[in-house]
Amino acid sequence: MFFSTFVKKKIMKRIIAPSILAADFGNLQRDIEMVNQSEADWFHLDIMDGVFVPNISYGMPVISVIKKHATKPLDVHLMIVQPERYISTFKKVGADILTVHYEACTHLHRTIQEIKAEKMLAGVSLNPHTPVSVLEDIIHDLDLVLIMSVNPGFGGQSFIENTYKKIEQLQKMIADRKAKTIIEVDGGVNDINIRKLEEAGATAFVAGSFVFGAKNPGEVIRRLKNV
Repeated sequence: MFFSTFVKKKIMKRIIAPSILAADFGNLQRDIEMVNQSEADWFHLDIMDGVFVPNISYGMPVISVIKKHATKPLDVHLMIVQPERYISTFKKVGADILTVHYEACTHLHRTIQEIKAEKMLAGVSLNPHTPVSVLEDIIHDLDLVLIMSVNPGFGGQSFIENTYKKIEQLQKMIADRKAKTIIEVDGGVNDINIRKLEEAGATAFVAGSFVFGAKNPGEVIRRLKNV
């Protein structure tokens, strides 16, 4: 089982999570199969509600379809208000990892505990303006922290250079507290900056348009995994 395997051994290898938001939804099954057959590790699913971020993406029926065909874990990133209302629903439709935004949670600790009670890995995402220090009191409870290296809600944005410093600060916090939290990065990741992001302390990398906008997405994933 994915959950128990993940928890039993800390994953130190580079994790690549193609963002399905950038896939061709007219050929969604084709793109899912491409990720299945590639060297990617997770499917990254961005859920937007048009309130927390300006855009609206896809909902439960689409996630259920992706789960039906996916052979790799679903890494679900909630860019929505009141995410605690839907935790059990996302579990039912197939989420393996559920990440909520710090900025959207009034009772963050309770929300994280509810995610774990549903046997999912629990993550927290930080917008570019939010300092990593806000996680000091909860870092031990987190399986994953997702650092947004672009402003959430739109694909294809330019990478924010301050991200490296934030990752370094977060990695120091994790090490100082002997936590086992994985650092994930979303936004502007490519085969040029991925090594520097990894050296700063990141382990998991989301890539959307860089993968699905390529002529050979599988080859791009291979480069991201191995460069």
